Amino acid sequence: IQRLSPHATLPRRGSDLSAGLDLSSAANLTIAAGDRALVPTDLAVACPPGTYGRVAPRSGLALKKGIDVGAGVIDADYRGPLGVILFNWGREDFEIRQGDRVAQLILESIVLPDVVEVQGELDATERGVGGFGSTGV
Repeated sequence: IQRLSPHATLPRRGSDLSAGLDLSSAANLTIAAGDRALVPTDLAVACPPGTYGRVAPRSGLALKKGIDVGAGVIDADYRGPLGVILFNWGREDFEIRQGDRVAQLILESIVLPDVVEVQGELDATERGVGGFGSTGV
């Protein structure tokens, strides 16, 4: 992990067994109710080969303030600044101060299969082409 400015806060776990590393805002900003914003962290990360970073919501912010995360995939070969897209689904504006924890970074293993085009039909399954709701509600 690289700090890109003095405003960056190194990610840290909330407890020894926390899956995620807390990501903090590098700026002060307000997200209006029903709006979204790109929150800078002023960090760059290098995910180990065979992993990717998933930016996930913090449960307390989701429950208490209606704050959610969007577009949270960090590819292992990305080296640019890490920004967090936050949605404010709450009824009140959400104030963020520099250093506030706004999301969490979780490293996950990933399988990178080769893409193989099939000629004809895919193999049959019990579910078949049943889509949304086809296995019950």
